[in-house]
Amino acid sequence: SRMAKAADLVEQAVHETLAYYAFPDIHWRKIRTNNPLERIMKEIRRRTRVVGAFPDGQSCLNLAAARLRHIAGTAWSTKCYMNMRPLYQPQLSETGAVA
Repeated sequence: SRMAKAADLVEQAVHETLAYYAFPDIHWRKIRTNNPLERIMKEIRRRTRVVGAFPDGQSCLNLAAARLRHIAGTAWSTKCYMNMRPLYQPQLSETGAVA
């Protein structure tokens, strides 16, 4: 009785919570986590802590943008996070062509 509101919320949103099960099982872990984004944010946080106090918001933004440009220019940014081919497999078997 104390958890009625929470139970109702879980019951109403369970389909949204488990939506990633509609994707191929090899994608499940990558859909439910955001590790690459967390890694980038951790790197930016580490860089901004070294500086300490910024003279203005623009200089902080410039530092973050410079780090993002560096990441975009390295091999790390070219890694394929998810192979999308399994998403098209059912379409290939049903229609014979990728939509």
